[in-house]
Amino acid sequence: MNNISELTLTGASALLKKGAISSRELTQAALERIAALDGSLHAFLHIAADSALEQADAADRQRKASPTDAQPLLGIPLAVKDVLTVSGMPCTCGSKILEGYMPPYTATVVNRLQAAGMVIIGKTNTDEFAMGSSTENSAYGVTHNPWDVTRVPGGSSGGSASAVAARLIPAALGTDTGGSVRQPASFCGVTGLKPTYGRVSRYGLIAYGSSLDSCGVLAHSAQDAAEVYSVMAGPDTLDASSQKIPLKPVSLQAGQDLHGVRIGVPGEYFIAGIQPEVEARVREAIQVLQDLGAEIKQVSLPHTEYAVPVYYLIAPAEASANLARYDGIRFGPRVDGDNLWDVFFRTRGQKFGDEVTRRIMLGTYALSAGYYDAYYGQAQKVRTLIKRDFEQVFRDVDAIACPVAPTTAFPIGAHGDDPLAMYLEDIFTLPANLAGVPGLAFPTGFDGQGLPVGMQLMGRHFDEAGLFKIAHAYQQVTDWHKQSPRLAL
Repeated sequence: MNNISELTLTGASALLKKGAISSRELTQAALERIAALDGSLHAFLHIAADSALEQADAADRQRKASPTDAQPLLGIPLAVKDVLTVSGMPCTCGSKILEGYMPPYTATVVNRLQAAGMVIIGKTNTDEFAMGSSTENSAYGVTHNPWDVTRVPGGSSGGSASAVAARLIPAALGTDTGGSVRQPASFCGVTGLKPTYGRVSRYGLIAYGSSLDSCGVLAHSAQDAAEVYSVMAGPDTLDASSQKIPLKPVSLQAGQDLHGVRIGVPGEYFIAGIQPEVEARVREAIQVLQDLGAEIKQVSLPHTEYAVPVYYLIAPAEASANLARYDGIRFGPRVDGDNLWDVFFRTRGQKFGDEVTRRIMLGTYALSAGYYDAYYGQAQKVRTLIKRDFEQVFRDVDAIACPVAPTTAFPIGAHGDDPLAMYLEDIFTLPANLAGVPGLAFPTGFDGQGLPVGMQLMGRHFDEAGLFKIAHAYQQVTDWHKQSPRLAL
């Protein structure tokens, strides 16, 4: 078929099941589209073409041998954010300090998806060590938004979001520490899930903020994302933070309404300075949910205003500890010096980028003697208050609906000299990470410049199924998730 690259994950799965296409054809089409378009997008850092075709051929043989036993993801190409390890593929975390590093093991989430038959096609670009909101901080170049290549795709999972939006790949893995799946999903007009903390294994995810990091997925629709999530989620003995709470089955049907669903709208997420078109598109989407039968209630999350300062104390503190291991001795390249300490200083000084250096310094200061209680300790107390806000609200509603970001995608370089302005891009996504609740972003329209606008749903701990149900109902009566940027091949 001529438009094989336009297939969604579920669309491709249906055709594979019928025998109308093969996994090799699907994978080859993805590789050809990447070759044609990624030069202008720079979504990928590494392409494993030969390995991908071998995996595709193996999937085709497996389907032919046992057609009735074939899993829904068998033979579907997948991209992996370059902070998740895949044995045999480089893992740089977008940093020169891990240049050339080849991990000897594969992340649990990738292992599970490979076991389900997905074809790992390559690694996507990321802000260095996932620290950023624009994918401009990668040591290997900036990723571009396919809707307007002069603008950022969001971050830090911007490579994955750009690749899915441009139809280079049906789905991709991302990670979300403060909004790094949901914000790029919004900027690129795709669907992105940040699961509950502890729902998806972090084994094989190179840590940024260990109490905040989550492995997520980006795809075209809630249904597509749910297919991937259902395989990657669940307990893992290799991850001490993994929870053994039973996985709720995700059941999505056509014609599903939202009668009996209560959705809260927090006033704190519609603040002065929000782009008017963002607020308008989100409120229109909330009206659609109401038309589908949902009960809409005004709610309050009073400690939202503290999310940014709390996050930028806790996350850098954890990063300071996690990134201490990168010293030129065990991983990546080494800058020689006169003695051991000189090797440490030179390697870290020359191989870490500016944003990573900034956050390590912030975190080290917050953890230092005399400041720990005043900064890190106080931040943890306020984090508890933010978590309690969500617990209180979820006594009255099943989900929260709000914007993902205060603006649509901004121009590349717009916040280059103003880190605080960049940090404020995450103001609506940070609370979910601090509270550990799941968040799902999906497209709800465009602004006047043709840039996507996204809405975010947040739910109770471990109720990803409820979020998928609401988003799927919305996507059954709208077509924003079916829109694609026009790219010249």
